[in-house]
Amino acid sequence: MIQAKIKMTFPTRLQFVVETGSGHRFIIDDLVGQTGPKPIELMAAALAGCTAFDVVTILRTKKHQTVTAYEVSVEAEQRPSPPQVFTNVRIHHSITGVEIDPQSVEEAIRLSESKYCSVGAMIRQSGAEITTTYSIQAAGPGEIEKQPLVASAA
Repeated sequence: MIQAKIKMTFPTRLQFVVETGSGHRFIIDDLVGQTGPKPIELMAAALAGCTAFDVVTILRTKKHQTVTAYEVSVEAEQRPSPPQVFTNVRIHHSITGVEIDPQSVEEAIRLSESKYCSVGAMIRQSGAEITTTYSIQAAGPGEIEKQPLVASAA
């Protein structure tokens, strides 16, 4: 079972301390307080983290790719009226390594999106359209190899 609890830190301010079931603590806030992320930002971060763990694990262990650096960025648009769920999400995987195989990258992303990433599945089930791109850069001095779009729809 996943658990989390929050506790308001000040009675006159919208700031909360979150404690996860695994004992980690952090602050969440709103735009006014600016002492921590907004809850919706955590959704984007959770999506980036979920797919990143999947993709890099698959590349390193199943596809035997030498990944030396890896970054995932997520941009999300929201519905203008409450509840302001994500409507369009763009994920970009930037992979650096030694002779990284583009087909291995595409397969790792596909497996993350279709099988392993529970955060992505929840966002997709809310009706959001998710599009994914990736780029590969050779380790050390080298040119960036831009790869075609890998897309998935809601």
